Amino acid sequence: MSRTTPSILLLPFTLVLSLAVSTAWAGDTPTSLDAIHSVNKIRTEKAVQSQARIDGLSEQKNALLDEYRATNKLIEGLKVYNQQLEIQTSAQQRQLEEISSSIIQATQMKRQITPLMMEMASGLNQFVALDLPFHAEERQQRLSFIDAALENPDVADSEKFRQVLEAYQIENEYGRKIDVYTDTIELGVQQINVNMLRVGRIALIAQTKDLSDAWLWSSKQQQWQVLDSDYRKPVRDAIRIARKQATLNMLMLPISAPRAQEVTGE
Repeated sequence: MSRTTPSILLLPFTLVLSLAVSTAWAGDTPTSLDAIHSVNKIRTEKAVQSQARIDGLSEQKNALLDEYRATNKLIEGLKVYNQQLEIQTSAQQRQLEEISSSIIQATQMKRQITPLMMEMASGLNQFVALDLPFHAEERQQRLSFIDAALENPDVADSEKFRQVLEAYQIENEYGRKIDVYTDTIELGVQQINVNMLRVGRIALIAQTKDLSDAWLWSSKQQQWQVLDSDYRKPVRDAIRIARKQATLNMLMLPISAPRAQEVTGE
């Protein structure tokens, strides 16, 4: 009886202990899992935040790298541009020096150009006075216009010089061409309307409209000389050629050639 009693008492104690332990584990398990999930969630959020910061830093780094490259490219372009500007600046400086030198030369030339133009105009007046008397009114008007321009302070020197050169060019062209125009000549007290034929500067011939008479200007005697009737037809043909009413052809015209002593000065 004494040995059987302890075994009976131990069994209930073991069951009670097992139930207590089971109850304790059953009560603690949900609380531990929530804590673990909470920690994992926090770690995940921090990892996401860290990754976001890393991604942001990476994008910032790439942006800075692109900006750096663009800045370097801009700097290289500016270096090339500055080099080109230095070349242009040097060229402009040389041009300024040349312009400055030209201004000095122009100032010196301006002091000489007015006397030169006056001398050229005077020579042209003398030349026209000694030349054949063709287009006398037109040529005299041109010379008077030049003289008035040379005396006018409001006319630029360049315009004055242009007018003088243009007059010389016109006079030069007269010696290369043949033309005919209507004019009036004086023979004593008579005023006769004629067709005036000019052959360069070697002949100036006047012929009446009815072809009955013709005269040759004598530079030596400074007067009109009557031409023989043999020259009437050649003069008429020359007038038709000058008016482009006939084709070019050989002409037999009178020319007042200077004598030998006039050429040599004897």
